[in-house]
Amino acid sequence: MNLNNTLQWTGTVFLVTMYVLMSFFPEQHPWNIVAGLGGGACYLTWNLRVHNRPQMIVNGVALTIGAAGLLRAWG
Repeated sequence: MNLNNTLQWTGTVFLVTMYVLMSFFPEQHPWNIVAGLGGGACYLTWNLRVHNRPQMIVNGVALTIGAAGLLRAWG
């Protein structure tokens, strides 16, 4: 498996984990945000490698919002 596939699959695992935590384990907040940031970081890295600009914007915004939420939760 090449690096691009590894980044996508790792990002997928992080994002699925985020949704599981949000849906079934809300008491684990803010770990869902941490998982989302991990997924966003993996996908943003992949986007930069393959030059997928629309997804870069989505993941850049998602990371910014997630980081702000994490600061609010732990701040």
